[in-house]
Amino acid sequence: MVVSIGAALIALVLGASLAYAFARYRFPGKRPALFILLLAAMLPPVAFMTPLYIVLSIVHLRTTLLGLTLVYATFALPFCIWNMRAGFQSVAKELEEAAFLDGANSLTTFWFISLPLSLPSITIAGLIAFLMGYSEFAMGWLFVSKAETVTLAMSIYAMVQTGNAQPWSILASMFIIMSIPIVIVFALMQNTLLDRMLFVSQKK
Repeated sequence: MVVSIGAALIALVLGASLAYAFARYRFPGKRPALFILLLAAMLPPVAFMTPLYIVLSIVHLRTTLLGLTLVYATFALPFCIWNMRAGFQSVAKELEEAAFLDGANSLTTFWFISLPLSLPSITIAGLIAFLMGYSEFAMGWLFVSKAETVTLAMSIYAMVQTGNAQPWSILASMFIIMSIPIVIVFALMQNTLLDRMLFVSQKK
């Protein structure tokens, strides 16, 4: 839970600034960079296991929750950038130009105009980033080896692989516990998700 929330926050903070730059500014290498991000989002996480294993081992973060959080944030970042970029592009440029005429700078315009109007896209990006880390198993199993730092998904897998009689009642309870945060997140964000879907349908 802590790892998933941390990864989502990191991906949102970094992704929002990068997505706004891709949506509003022109700079050399913009299209190739977007293509590379799209390609990175399409590749399976196992394609990055070896380099990430080496890098995290060098910086002594391989078996820590901080290292796992950074890994999950890295995988969620391309999706967050593409999704939030679409949200920033949907904001009318006239609103930002009016703010500039009133004396606002780029940071103020981004913080008080573009960011609030793109909140549905940012919410969806954060939700997907959270779910990507919350339900991921393979990368966590590779990078985290200490019993006190395993995630809930890894705990369930370890219980199934004991080879003894399976405690199905305990496993069922763990499955229910694992689904509770997802239900709560969707319940809290359903209005924002509906607003985003209605906005897209009206725009089309």
